[in-house]
Amino acid sequence: MKTISFRNDILPLKNVLYRLALRITLSHEDAEDVVQDTLMKVWSKRNEWPQIENIEAYALTTARNIALDKTKRAEANLTTHITTPQAALLEPAVHTEERIIEQDRLQLVRNLIDQLPEKQRSCMQLRDVEEKSYREIAQILNISEEQVKVNIFRARQTIKQKFKEADEYGL
Repeated sequence: MKTISFRNDILPLKNVLYRLALRITLSHEDAEDVVQDTLMKVWSKRNEWPQIENIEAYALTTARNIALDKTKRAEANLTTHITTPQAALLEPAVHTEERIIEQDRLQLVRNLIDQLPEKQRSCMQLRDVEEKSYREIAQILNISEEQVKVNIFRARQTIKQKFKEADEYGL
């Protein structure tokens, strides 16, 4: 039986927890609150850690549930979007036309992802960003592997279709 360490096994998950919470809440502040609440909840269950088969899946499931609760209580404002990472703000202000078009397209994809149903957003985040297996995602979201695949397929199809429509329309 593996001994679980908060410092070595749980704290390193905070970035993954944050990204998942951000995908669900669409708010940096709410995502930070979700991570704090998740870490506190996981810590409060430390006596049960030896019985937990996969502490990462447990923490991600806890974060997802807290984020969903927070979103439901706040009736999330879907117009809130993920902003550009800080590193991009430090780049030189010289923009070519191609770079501006690329940034517009990237923002469009972010907006399209933000508009997806929560399960599709979560599945895409866990698969495409966090590189989790279908089995891990199914365990985290408490759905079947087939449902994970269907959610990812539908999300990608929706984004592809809406992106194509926007691109043909001319952003």
